[in-house]
Amino acid sequence: MIEQAPNITFKGTATIGERVLFDNLSLTIKSEQFTCLLGASGVGKSTILRLIAGLETGADFSGSIVADNGKNLKDQIGYMAQGGELFPWASVLDNVNLGTKLRGQKADKARALHVIEQVGLADHIHKRPSTLSGGEQQRVALARTLMEDRSIVLLDEPFSALDAKTRSEMQELAGQLLADRTVLLVTHDPSEAARISHSIWVMTEDGLSNVAVPDQPPVRAIDDEDTLSCQGRLYRILRGIET
Repeated sequence: MIEQAPNITFKGTATIGERVLFDNLSLTIKSEQFTCLLGASGVGKSTILRLIAGLETGADFSGSIVADNGKNLKDQIGYMAQGGELFPWASVLDNVNLGTKLRGQKADKARALHVIEQVGLADHIHKRPSTLSGGEQQRVALARTLMEDRSIVLLDEPFSALDAKTRSEMQELAGQLLADRTVLLVTHDPSEAARISHSIWVMTEDGLSNVAVPDQPPVRAIDDEDTLSCQGRLYRILRGIET
């Protein structure tokens, strides 16, 4: 059982050489919500996510990243990237247990099997990633993230390589299984942001702007009128037609 998920406050400036990636940026990621960071390539979305995760970015950062429970951020974070980063020679079960093995801990097989069942792969535990579809591989990656049982989950374009049907199914699954976490989702997809987020921030070279989400709670119906309206506005903002 995870602890109460914290709020995260991110404030700071990042530069790469003489280029300012973002300046005096301020972002609050709320507890038990999906916060979406949307924007074009190169504006610094993934840099923010990687800074929160404590990963290398290639940028110089000055500022602060703080969880309001006072605990070390790195110890609270689970991370799921676009490719899933599965080991091709390992079974589904072994991939899900990867974090435990890397820490030299004894694997909790019963819990791993439960998590694999949660993502709908109970019949695939001994299969290798190459025998799975793209959607199934992302389910393994999600199961591995859940296995870490962290209160903060960072999602970096996790579903962008999937077909539309599988992507929508993974959005629903993630919304269900990560509902009690503090989630930051980085995406290029306005439809994904409009559907799954409690809070949407659009990032441009001028900084961050907050965009109102539909009244319905996530995960919203794909064809809901308010969801489509939000999606349309996000496209217009990204194209510079609307502010």
